[in-house]
Formats: sequence, structure tokens, C-alpha cells
Amino acid sequence: MAGRKAVTSQDVAREAGVSRSAVSRTFTEGASVSERTRQRVLAAAWTLGYSPNAIARSLTTQRSHMVGLVMADITNPFYAKVLESFSEKLQSVGQRVLLFSIAKVHDIDQALPALLQYQVDGVIITSTVLSSAMAETCAKAGKPVILFNRYVRETTTSAVCTDNAAAGRQVANLFVDAGHRRCAFIAGTADTSTSNDRQRGFLDRLAERGATPPLVERGDYCYEGGFAAAERLFARDDPPDAIFCANDVMALGALDLIRRVRGLRVPEDVSVVGFDGVDASGWPSYELTTMEQQIERMTSEAMEILLARIADPALPPETRFVPARLVPRASARLPREMLSAVS
Repeated sequence: MAGRKAVTSQDVAREAGVSRSAVSRTFTEGASVSERTRQRVLAAAWTLGYSPNAIARSLTTQRSHMVGLVMADITNPFYAKVLESFSEKLQSVGQRVLLFSIAKVHDIDQALPALLQYQVDGVIITSTVLSSAMAETCAKAGKPVILFNRYVRETTTSAVCTDNAAAGRQVANLFVDAGHRRCAFIAGTADTSTSNDRQRGFLDRLAERGATPPLVERGDYCYEGGFAAAERLFARDDPPDAIFCANDVMALGALDLIRRVRGLRVPEDVSVVGFDGVDASGWPSYELTTMEQQIERMTSEAMEILLARIADPALPPETRFVPARLVPRASARLPREMLSAVS
């Protein structure tokens, strides 16, 4: 049986009694068309079963109205919220999301050429970074690339990131002001600017305050890693009385080890602070004090940079840092002055 012939925009124009360009304007966001003509075209399209071919239109306009969103850690609840925020914002300006999920942080240079084949208008890369060579490839193709929650010094790539070093310093002040003497840091992965900057700010401020150098373990940004890192810390003869974790998921693992395995009290025996502000951090079973990343502000600023560079690819790269917000809860002792402020 022969397939049904595809309905074209010329068929719709003939049915509606309008020009083909009027049909095109009706289905082009922001184009000028009278309401009477628009209604006639939509009625004809419905009668004939017509829908415009976005791919064919992109070949004509050289714009796909798609943005590639690359994620390497989509199971992390923080990045699930980032995906939701970007999707809503992109759709509100007529862009669609083409999601590329990669398994390893080092796969980005292999994944990006495949993404560019879809003629995306731009690329947002979260939870991983790309090489200088691939950044240059994107620049030559006129495809703006924005790093989200990562940055690379001396690069042609724009970035939006939390001010992680400042947040680390704030946690150090919190611990020292609350009277803690044996601090520890549970890091993420070794090659990420986020974890490295949080650690650097934390260690530098503790040193400035005259505190004992903290213990450092690695948890690789996962629950199991945080649990195991805390297990190693409390197997020592000098276990910590305060732990700063580079993300909330590791902090939840550390809390479970501290309470359920070691039988310690939180925060009387040990204070724990996380990072990100995921929903689970506020659950009654955890009540985790955390440095919350301002996702809505960060995605808005990334969108602003991206859309400006889609309109003008010659704009110079820029990096923006957004402050984190301390959310005090029951997992950490608070200094007296802070207790007075929240009470």
C-alpha cells in the first residue's frame, strides 16, 4: 500500500486562500501576520493534518533553534534541577534542548563533534570541561560554548560558576567560630575546579585563622564515596569534630556513617556541612547545613551569555562567579552570633 503523500505548506496556502509566505510567517515565532490570516492558516493546517518541518526550515535559516546541553553527572539531583531550569528557560525563548549525557568526564571531546552535527545554535556544558583544541573548533564553527559550574583559566570559553573559593572560606569561618578544632574536608574528583576551589578556600581560611590543618579524604561526589571517606576519617586516632563535604550527596553518606555506624551525635559530637542545596539536604532525617548554589540565577546568567553570543559570535569570552548561600540546619553547630540571628 502506497504511503500517504506529505502535506506541504503550498497545500495549506491553497486551502487557506493565502500566500505561501503567509503560511511560513504563521509558523515562525515572532513573525508579523494578521490574526485573521493566522486563524485561516491554522484552520487549514488542522484540516489537512499539516505540521511544519523544523529541520527543513533550519536549512533555510541556518538556525536550528536547538541548544546542546551536555551533562556528565545526570544522576546527581543537583544536575537534575539544572536540567529542568535550563529546559524551561530555553523553551521560553523559542529554543529546544538537545541533551547529550556522557558517562565519563573525559568523553566530552569525543561527544561534541557528534553534537555539532545537529547544527545546534550553541552548547552548554555542565559538570565537565572541554579541551582548548575543541573549544577552538567550536569557535571556528561559530558555535558559542558556555561552561556551567566549571571554568577553565586562560581559555576562549565563557563560564558561569559558583564562587566556590569564597564559599569554602565561609564554611571555615563557621567551623572556627563555632569552636571546632579538628576539621576535615571530603573532596569530589581530583580534576574539577569546583571541588578544588572549595578545598582551597576552606584550607586557606583555616590557615589564616590559625586552625590546625584539616584532614582531607576523597569521595568522588557520590553517596558511597562520602560514606567510605567518613569511615576512613573515623578510623583514625584523631577523628574530626567537623566535616565539610564538596557536595550534599557525599555529606548524606557521611552523616549516615557518623550516626548509624559510629553512633555519634550530630552536631554535638560532629558538625557536617554539604554543598549544593539538593532537596534531600532538607529532609527531616538529615537536616543538613549546606552551601546552596543559586541555580536559577546561574542558569539565567548562562542564558544571557549564550544568547548574546548566538547573536554575535565575536563577543569576547567572560566568566561570571555567583555567590553561594549558607542554609543553616541541625547538622552543624552555629556560632553564638549566628544563633542569635536565626532565633
